Amino acid sequence: QVQLVESGGGSVQSGGSLRLSCVASGFTYNTYCMGWFRQEPGKEREGVAAIDSRGRAHYPPSAKGQFTISQDNAKKTLYLQMNNLEPEDTAMYYCAAENPPYDYCSGALAPGEYNYWGQGTQVTVSS
Repeated sequence: QVQLVESGGGSVQSGGSLRLSCVASGFTYNTYCMGWFRQEPGKEREGVAAIDSRGRAHYPPSAKGQFTISQDNAKKTLYLQMNNLEPEDTAMYYCAAENPPYDYCSGALAPGEYNYWGQGTQVTVSS
């Protein structure tokens, strides 16, 4: 059974930093595609960062360079380092995983590309 458990969210002031973690279990970690997403109330879920099969990070065009995705395969853990946070970064952040059909992860940032989701961790940034 695939399980993804996020942690590390919290409340910070504008300009602050947080590091989110996602511990995975129930699957062979380095064979799945992994990504981070966020969702504000009343808005669609959006991709924040993802890792492809070569370990390269992918970010949306709108990214401001604040976020860095990384992973520790031995610990089966995905990370999202978030620096210089702004109030508009306030959202629920989710970890997602997908078993790719052709054993290749493109670093997709579309939520529909992932079938497994964690419960989310709340990030709140105050001005």
